[in-house]
Amino acid sequence: MKQTTWVIRPEDASDTTAIDDLQAEAFGPGRFARTAFRIRENVPYRADLSFVALVGAQVAGSIRLTPISIGETKALLLGPLTVSPDFKNRGLGKALMGAAMNAAEAAGDKAVVLVGDAPYYSPFGFQQVPFGRITLPGPVDPARLLIALLNGSEMPEGAVHGGQF
Repeated sequence: MKQTTWVIRPEDASDTTAIDDLQAEAFGPGRFARTAFRIRENVPYRADLSFVALVGAQVAGSIRLTPISIGETKALLLGPLTVSPDFKNRGLGKALMGAAMNAAEAAGDKAVVLVGDAPYYSPFGFQQVPFGRITLPGPVDPARLLIALLNGSEMPEGAVHGGQF
């Protein structure tokens, strides 16, 4: 594996175009039809919980957390986590995950939800949501609906809605 040196810092407005380009490359035009993208639509991500990874001056990866509700419980939706193909398989995604999850816990947040692969996300505290416990407003493979409970919180229940808190 080729080593890469990167810097992780909070995202700022100057990163938007580079992040949009990374997401388009990683997920293609069909990304806008995915349930998780639709939940995030028109909901501002949390700037205090969104990060970029820089290799030199290049944005090589990004991660965002967006406020949502699960029933009556305030929570976060993770994603997208995006890493440039030029920097995949070097630990950059895991470094971004660590930064975002540590920041969410430090901020006092209670739960982070995502749609993804359990083997990748379980080291960050994610577990499969019990079937039917949390519902999304569109199709999602129940095996890929994951949650990390932070700060001693209990498993929330209900429908997911995007929202500002």
